[in-house]
Amino acid sequence: MPEPALSLSSETFEIFLICAPGLEAQLATEAREAGFSQPVTSPGGVTFRGTWQDVMQANLRLRGATRVLARIGQFRAFHLAQLDKRARKFPWSTLLRPDQAIKVEVTCRKSKIYHAGAATQRLERAIAEELGAPISAAADLVLKVRIDDNLVTLSLDTSGISLHKRGHKVAVNKAPMRETMAALFLRQAGYRGDEPVLDPMCGSGTFVIEAAEIAAGLAAGRSRGFSFERLANFDADAWSALKSESGDKTPECRFFGFDRDSGAIRMCHANAERAGVSNWTQFATQPISEARPPAAGPGLVILNPPYGGRIGNKSLLYGLYNSIGDVLKTHFSGWRVGIVTAEGGLARATGLPFKPPGPLVAHGGLKVRLSHTAPLP
Repeated sequence: MPEPALSLSSETFEIFLICAPGLEAQLATEAREAGFSQPVTSPGGVTFRGTWQDVMQANLRLRGATRVLARIGQFRAFHLAQLDKRARKFPWSTLLRPDQAIKVEVTCRKSKIYHAGAATQRLERAIAEELGAPISAAADLVLKVRIDDNLVTLSLDTSGISLHKRGHKVAVNKAPMRETMAALFLRQAGYRGDEPVLDPMCGSGTFVIEAAEIAAGLAAGRSRGFSFERLANFDADAWSALKSESGDKTPECRFFGFDRDSGAIRMCHANAERAGVSNWTQFATQPISEARPPAAGPGLVILNPPYGGRIGNKSLLYGLYNSIGDVLKTHFSGWRVGIVTAEGGLARATGLPFKPPGPLVAHGGLKVRLSHTAPLP
């Protein structure tokens, strides 16, 4: 028999926070500091037990998670007919609404049901016929089904669009750093919201704006909607109360971004304005060779320089990183430095005294990692 759906706010169930592989430990620390109970890392994310209130809180507050999955039930199925029968007995109406379209995604591993497409069809038909909800490949509400060793695990994607889409950044440059990844790299570099942050190659301003939001105590998801708002058990009053709990504060420090591209700087100003942090951020058009520390400081310099195919001549890249290192060593005494790179040789080319680098993280088809220093001499 299928396990009952988990719909009451008093019940706890498994919640899975997805993040970029390689950043699980940082996300677990963030979840623990946010008050979620005993987060445990696993490949690609973090698991903890919580309630629907925690689901809402995680979507709203966590800066490093890309999605929040609610594990709503499990049952065994050894063939498609059994899958169909048990799916039809599952109490979908406690969580899903008949007027909301849903998308079903299935993965199979080491199971007698090995055809994901056939399993998807059985589950879609069961939901459509038993609940009456329309099935749509374009639906924002997604049921993720994993059939592993004949155990069917049902999870609802409660986020909708990826959580890196905060709702503020309309203008982006090429190969932008995702906000979720930037938040965890800032955390990995030791940033906690109480010091200046400067990005001398800031692009569309992700590191700078994310740092300012953290310092201001702004909720990551304050400007967007979520899929859990379409669920049958959605508590609109609880959600309204949760959003009204303001941790906002006025940062005591300022955040700086420079870029040689004037168009990028215009993007930064617009993005910071939409995010509500323009009072605490400063952006200017200038090359990294002219980067100098602000009067307030020291703090953290963090940057994501070019490291991919857009520069065909690798020697130019090494020359750029050498120049970056010279500027920082000469002018940023007392500041810590974090640099995201795709090759260890590029980090070494700066000549900066990096600690052992962090884990590899998938980004834009490449594997990147953060190297960071103690305060520079």
